[in-house]
Amino acid sequence: MVRYLVPTYARGRRGVSDPFTLMQREMENLLENFTRALTPAAAEGAAETGFFTPVVEAREDEKGLYIEVDLPGVNPDDVSVELDEGILTIKAERKMEKDIEEAGKEGVKYHIMERAYGTFMRRFTLPFEADEDKIEANFENGVLKIFIPRKEEEKKTKKIAVKAKK
Repeated sequence: MVRYLVPTYARGRRGVSDPFTLMQREMENLLENFTRALTPAAAEGAAETGFFTPVVEAREDEKGLYIEVDLPGVNPDDVSVELDEGILTIKAERKMEKDIEEAGKEGVKYHIMERAYGTFMRRFTLPFEADEDKIEANFENGVLKIFIPRKEEEKKTKKIAVKAKK
């Protein structure tokens, strides 16, 4: 599902909103809210559909953007973070454990199955131009922490020749 940190603008023209983009964003937010509505009681259905929705926190300061994603039970090798044209994409997969997969074969019946398994993908439109070479992503204790620093603006000084009239 897609969640935007800032409004999407028409190519390079800040302050201009496309009504179709706004409608698309609202539809995506509606779908995301629907998937979040899957409470633990409905998580068994989420496991069958092959997706889960981890909790995300995003905050910004003068240095950049900090994003934290709770991914309990996810192997760090199954996590991917990419930045393409100002859009950050986070992908992860939580695989079902072998003992759960084989339980039905051995006659074991689960009475409660609230953990969801499957794939996860989330995209964020960055609110500023990022310094791509300095982005950091760390995975520790089931939490993915991403820091996206702001790109420092280059100061361009143009020397203007002064002409004197005689």
